[in-house]
Amino acid sequence: MKSLSKLMYALFALVLFVPAAVSAMPQPPKEHPAYLHALTDLRHARAHLQRSDGGELREQEKKAVHEIDEAINEIKKASIDDGKDLNDHPAVDAGLDWRGRLHRAFELVNKAHNDVAQEEDNAFAQGLQQRALEHIDKAHKHIEEAIHLVE
Repeated sequence: MKSLSKLMYALFALVLFVPAAVSAMPQPPKEHPAYLHALTDLRHARAHLQRSDGGELREQEKKAVHEIDEAINEIKKASIDDGKDLNDHPAVDAGLDWRGRLHRAFELVNKAHNDVAQEEDNAFAQGLQQRALEHIDKAHKHIEEAIHLVE
């Protein structure tokens, strides 16, 4: 009977203190809606850079896709991850020609830049934010070069 009482007290203590200990654990950072929007825009821009006919990408387009992937990775390192893969994006307008797709990718990369560039008060995320912006800016430059080649 004594051991049953001890077991009951132990269980009671466990029920009381475990929730308090769990709530005292550091919580993951709040999700930044701007970063989540940037992830969607970057995935969408990446989709516009993929050749719908399966054709080979030019060097500028390949570099832009690489920089977009790197920007996405930097944002995810900041624990801003919506759990979606690269193929989860709004549909690409089938009526756009290649020039139109490049221009749309350019617009989306600019939107992502504006989202990521919002003020960041988390010192850890500031470095990641800066690296993401650098990749986005490089993608912007490569897309701009690709646009000049097709015009």
